Parts: sequence; C-alpha cells; structure tokens
Amino acid sequence: MTDPLTRTLSEHESKRLLAAAGVAVVDERVVDTPDDAVDAARALALDAAVVVKLCGDRVAHKTERGLVRLGLHGDEDVRAAAQDLLDAATPEDGAVGILVAPMVRGNRELIAGMHRDAQFGPCVMLGVGGVLAEALADVAFRLVPVDRVDAEELLDDLDTQALLGPVRGEPAVDRAAVAEIVLALSRLAETDPEVVSVDVNPLVVVDGRPVAVDALVEVLVEVRA
Repeated sequence: MTDPLTRTLSEHESKRLLAAAGVAVVDERVVDTPDDAVDAARALALDAAVVVKLCGDRVAHKTERGLVRLGLHGDEDVRAAAQDLLDAATPEDGAVGILVAPMVRGNRELIAGMHRDAQFGPCVMLGVGGVLAEALADVAFRLVPVDRVDAEELLDDLDTQALLGPVRGEPAVDRAAVAEIVLALSRLAETDPEVVSVDVNPLVVVDGRPVAVDALVEVLVEVRA
C-alpha cells in the first residue's frame, strides 16, 4: 500500500483555511509587485511596522532562506524588501507572491497543531513556542474529538505555567481563547478528512490573546485516473 499524496498549502492559504475554521489569525494581504506591497502595508498597518515574506505553495523554510523581513517602516523599506524577496525566488519555488502583514509583537509564543497518527488517528497539540520551543520541549497532546474540558486540561498539562500568567506588564494568557483554537483544530480534523496536518507556529500572545502569525497546512492531493 502506497502512502497518500499530499501537498502543503502556502502560508496565506493555510491561514485562510484556519481562519474559516475559527482560529484567530493576523490580518494580511498577498500581492504581486513591490508597489502593491506598499499599498498593502499602508492599508494594513498605517504608520506601524509590517512584515514582508515570500509566499507560495513550494516556499518552505522561509526564515532559513532569508525570505522574511521584519519590522519594516515606510514605503521605500517595504518596496525594497518586496523586490529583494522576488529576486530571491528560484524556479523551484513555482508561483510566488509577496505576503504583507502588520508586525505582531508579544513576549510569549505558543504552538498548536493537528496530526493524523497512523495508529491512534487525529490528535491535537499545544505547546510553548518561540525561541524556547526546542529547549523546553513543553508540549501536550489530546486525541480528537476534543471537548472544552479537554482543551482547558491541555493548557494545564504544560509545565511552563508561569508563562501563562501575567508577564512583564502583560495580562495572563486568555485560556478560553487558547481553548477555542484547540477546539477549532479538533473540529477541522473531524470535518475535513483531506487535512492531514496543521502546524501553527507561532501563536503570538497579544494582550493575553493568541493570534496565529505563521501556519502551514498539509492536505491530500486528489489523484485522477
């Protein structure tokens, strides 16, 4: 028996799918040209900083490839960053665009996801994200379907509870908002069998509430005879 064929959606497509499922995501635009990137930055962030990324179905490991520009201010910085990213695209990347989003800042980051295990079936995951993710390896899992009690207990299972309380003048993490994201991932696993896996990393905690800043969704590929 051969493994099913899958493909990974672009970051933008992934977040659109998750938003429709009930996951809070950052507002963003995907455009084709540097001038359009400037217009998008003006519309999304006014005078605040923006993030610009190369975006496409085949564009993986953006950070490792230097395909992300953070904290950009002003038309010229956005235009130059967009042009640099388009110039960095390779033929292997296929069709690409420029993703523009407001710069989201927070002192804490979480990760969440969904995976279909060959033995146990779909499960959801929640953990500590950001620079501490690999060092702490603080994650917890639940089998789908997940109810609200399961989702709240998932948070309780994390060892790094201090990060969930008030930190550096920021309020405690809104546990109900985190639970809603877990429940959304569980519902997605139940209602859309073509979704193979979901990786939401990071969920930046802004004023206590988590928002998905980056995400990738893997789906089954329809094979026609």
